[in-house]
Amino acid sequence: MYQYLNGKIVDIQPAYVVLDVNGVGYLIRVANPFQFEVGDDLIKIYIHQTISDTAQTLYGFSSLKEKQLFEKLLAVSGIGAKSALAILANGDQQAIVDAIGQDNVTYLTKFPGIGKKTAQQIVLDLKDKLDDFSANSLFEQKSSAVSPADNAALADALEALTALGYKDRDIKRVEKALQKEPEQTTDTYLSMALKLLTK
Repeated sequence: MYQYLNGKIVDIQPAYVVLDVNGVGYLIRVANPFQFEVGDDLIKIYIHQTISDTAQTLYGFSSLKEKQLFEKLLAVSGIGAKSALAILANGDQQAIVDAIGQDNVTYLTKFPGIGKKTAQQIVLDLKDKLDDFSANSLFEQKSSAVSPADNAALADALEALTALGYKDRDIKRVEKALQKEPEQTTDTYLSMALKLLTK
């Protein structure tokens, strides 16, 4: 099992990044790939690895707390890796922890693949297990450098929403709102879209 990998981001796609570690490219599925940037800077990505009969999959996180929350979500019956990543994709882990602590099932059902029963199961299973994620325990957020954005940034953000499992009608609704915004980076567009989808 891997705890983390240090390397350079060499490719960014809507559902994953490729991290070059000493000449070996690791495909790592992440909640928001556009929080990372292709470049020569070494970065640390915390890793959760799953092994099945057909595949080995790496899931990546910008902080240890984010990885730990992902693993807590995976322990809930009915939550798979794709759903757990979709929940984390909005970038506001504290809001997720608060929703669980406050029995806010409505907030949790706004994520793709999470129905009322699954949301209730999340609250039931995790409500008393998230003490380490209190407001005093701030989540570390990786900041991304702002680069000039263009329409491709919006297109990439919308493609990332599709990869996270959001429905086309929801994506089109969010797209209209985002087109009214001044030009942004893909990461910013994606964060804005996820906030709109979880309102």
